[in-house]
Amino acid sequence: MGKKTNRIVVKVGTSTLTNELGNSNLHRIEALCMALADLQNMGNEIILVSSGAIAVGANKMHLPEKPKEMRMKQAAAAVGQCENMFLYDKFFGYYNKTVAQILLNADDIKEEVKKENLTNTFEALLTHGIIPIVNENDSVSYTEIESEEKLFGDNDMLSAVVAVLCRADRLIILSDIDGFYDRDPRLYKDAKLVSRIDRIDESTYALAGGAGSRRGTGGMRTKLQAADIATAQGIDVLVVNGKEPKILLDIAEGKKVGTLFAAH
Repeated sequence: MGKKTNRIVVKVGTSTLTNELGNSNLHRIEALCMALADLQNMGNEIILVSSGAIAVGANKMHLPEKPKEMRMKQAAAAVGQCENMFLYDKFFGYYNKTVAQILLNADDIKEEVKKENLTNTFEALLTHGIIPIVNENDSVSYTEIESEEKLFGDNDMLSAVVAVLCRADRLIILSDIDGFYDRDPRLYKDAKLVSRIDRIDESTYALAGGAGSRRGTGGMRTKLQAADIATAQGIDVLVVNGKEPKILLDIAEGKKVGTLFAAH
């Protein structure tokens, strides 16, 4: 990344932040915060788009399964968002970093006045070295949970919208697989990782599978859609495995990991 100040949006999903029991994966969250703190120490501006509120909230409310009823989803989101921000504030604080919470819904992007205010807020935070942590405002906005009128779809799309809004240089999506494959690696042992994609077209989408892990909502198709949006606005997109967040430092050192969707 050199000495130039880069603005980097990092998206982390539910499957990275929680374990199979639905509990917060404390080791991984701390490792993520340390890696992002290091990236900022290198002179980069960092924005984190974080999922996981509903899953974490449902677990903290001792619900037997992920809620299906709208009011319970929103209640779980409210509880989980509080828990997630507590952990981020705690772990980032270990590395002398200050964080801020930004919760979005579709109107914040669609309405010009709100959009301008939002952009100004991001700029003010980044200018002062603060790391914005972004999520959808699920506790008050039903459209982004299960409406057909979704703008974001899930946080892969949200991360692309934020990257464009903030004029980021790079979007890094932390996934639960190593990148984009020529076929589903969970079904085919001979699947091959595609290290670089210069153009996303119908044939690329045809290779994408359905939903991802049972704890999250996004599959590879939503990551392709996010990459489609961001690359069209001149933003490089990397999809990498978030199991070991130190992979962010490998990217900073120029190592080839995951799949690069090249800006155009």
